[in-house]
Amino acid sequence: MLSYDNKGRTINMSQTHESIMTEIQTYSEENSKFTEKGVKASATRARKALANLSKLIKARRKEIQEVKNAAKKAA
Repeated sequence: MLSYDNKGRTINMSQTHESIMTEIQTYSEENSKFTEKGVKASATRARKALANLSKLIKARRKEIQEVKNAAKKAA
């Protein structure tokens, strides 16, 4: 199953999952820098990670639904 990342590149489902996990880690790190140290640039990076997460989550939901529908048709 193929999907596309936020730059339009083709990726498979496991890569989508890994990208989601990476963005969560990025968000967590940048949010900590912002809230604990007051680094304003980290707030921008945290918001960017959240925006990327939103795109990746939508793509992953679509992938899951496609797999589910394909299994339903095969049965």
